[in-house]
Amino acid sequence: MAVIVWIVEGTWPACVDAARTRVPAGSEIVLLHVTGHESPGAAHGAFAGLLGRGHPERDPGTRMEELAADSARRLLREAADRLGRPCTREERSGRVEREVVEAAEGADLLILARDGDRTHLGPKSLGPASRFVVDHAPCPVLLVWPEATPGLGSMPPPPPHHH
Repeated sequence: MAVIVWIVEGTWPACVDAARTRVPAGSEIVLLHVTGHESPGAAHGAFAGLLGRGHPERDPGTRMEELAADSARRLLREAADRLGRPCTREERSGRVEREVVEAAEGADLLILARDGDRTHLGPKSLGPASRFVVDHAPCPVLLVWPEATPGLGSMPPPPPHHH
């Protein structure tokens, strides 16, 4: 069984715990972290626009990319330690939701966490990226709550019946 575990700051422990408890021993587990291009790209552009291209060593976008890569490596290391079994760590960068969907091609399972409003059951518990991934995943998806699941009382009441 090939399992992709999407590692995101803040919600990753729940995904790793789900893999640890629900994925059969001997399965191939890939811990996936994707760094979006948005922030470093914006910093590169702002730097170039303000100061021209004369001092690439001072480009804040480059430093942001280095920090993002360090953060991704740290998160993946912590996730692998928590998983406590053999796994592969994969770092990607690009449009986060598309990279996750592409990484899941050929997988038997994708594990991800809800990243929207986690105080209520319902569609708003998925943010835009996880909604895209759930809608486009080319494999089965295990969607976990990063904290305690909200009670059924958090569901809106059913619509009134009109006779």
